[in-house]
Amino acid sequence: MEPRIQYAKTSDGVSIAFCAMGEGTPPLFASPPPFCHVQLDWQATFSYLFQPLARNHKFVWFDWPGTGLSDRDVIDFSMDAMLRSIEAVVARTGLDKFALGTLASGVPIAVTYAAVRPERVSHLILADGWTKLEEIQQTPFWQAESALRDKDWIIYTETYMRVLWQIPDEEFAREMGKYLRECVEPEAHRAAFAAMERYDISDCLAEVRVPTLVMHNRRCAFAPVQAGQRLAARIANSRFLVVDDPAYTQLPALIDEFLDEERKGGPTPELPTGTAIILFADIAESTALTERLGDAAFRERARDLDGALRAAIRECEGVPVEGKLLGDGVLAVFTSARQAIDAALRCGSAGDEAGLPLHLGIHAGDVIREENSVYGGAVNIAARIASAAAPGEVLVSDTVRSLARTSAGVSFEDRGEHELKGVADPQRLYAVKGGG
Repeated sequence: MEPRIQYAKTSDGVSIAFCAMGEGTPPLFASPPPFCHVQLDWQATFSYLFQPLARNHKFVWFDWPGTGLSDRDVIDFSMDAMLRSIEAVVARTGLDKFALGTLASGVPIAVTYAAVRPERVSHLILADGWTKLEEIQQTPFWQAESALRDKDWIIYTETYMRVLWQIPDEEFAREMGKYLRECVEPEAHRAAFAAMERYDISDCLAEVRVPTLVMHNRRCAFAPVQAGQRLAARIANSRFLVVDDPAYTQLPALIDEFLDEERKGGPTPELPTGTAIILFADIAESTALTERLGDAAFRERARDLDGALRAAIRECEGVPVEGKLLGDGVLAVFTSARQAIDAALRCGSAGDEAGLPLHLGIHAGDVIREENSVYGGAVNIAARIASAAAPGEVLVSDTVRSLARTSAGVSFEDRGEHELKGVADPQRLYAVKGGG
């Protein structure tokens, strides 16, 4: 059955083409501008993505202004225009509360909408996104794309799909180039990419409170995995998933699984009360780095690293304590010493890659949960152990070594007993070697 193409009118009079198919929970899919054409997306280009979603849900999708079957005379890809388009489709379809999913350049728009209209969005599904374009513009993809953007339209579209998107099948790449030319005219395409450079959702991420699935393709050509990590780490109720799926064939199943789990009240990690494994991480020599880099540059780099650390912690099934930012130290709790050590090693690698080496310490003991944080003597000891670690080193207490020495796949080097500030008894500490 072919979907019926309908139109919604924005508050400033722009006609937006949309379709709705199926019954059930209502996901609204926001295609990444300017890649959208409601008819072709259903019939051919993304049929493997759209049609399975319509079998299990009331699936709604639409074209942005200046693209597809929407008003092509209006070329406005500003964030305000994008939000007006979503509002028009939501009003026309009668959606009350819905899951909002998107890819790539649609991610900043979806996050902004979820932040400003929290009463509308029940879930977010974000794939291969970023916080602001400047954080990924130094990749080979964007450097090559910007050099080609004003060249011959046919050469640009063919190269974009075959070379930049790294589609190995020449016939499929040719069809995708043709699809892009059907979606948008050259002037509108350039306007969309220019508008992306002004998108910045750094201040919106903390406002998003709905359950969020952040997935990222390991071999994504235009945005490295770290961009997805930063997104997930700054959204409070999110989970992060790395996949090998550049064509997004897994996306319908992942969306179904995510929405079904949330509908059934799937488990949400909570901070514990009682015995826990505590990881503390802090930037080594942060004062000297601030003086060398400048306060603004240091805070920006530390904020990005903070996101990477929280993503690594969640990947290892830990729970980062919200509210504490690098400079004050990142604190996380685990139920397994092995997972805590794995997370610490990943965090250490992330710090080294960012040029901000970390002190890392792990201890085990009783904690007390109070709102969104944990307290107790064991937390203080973990922080003191971290302060005793060399830059880039993971130190653990004897308790943690005993718990993990047969399961963590690492070795431990005895560093002797240490007098830790504020701790009555000397603590024998061990450096983690290998593994990760």
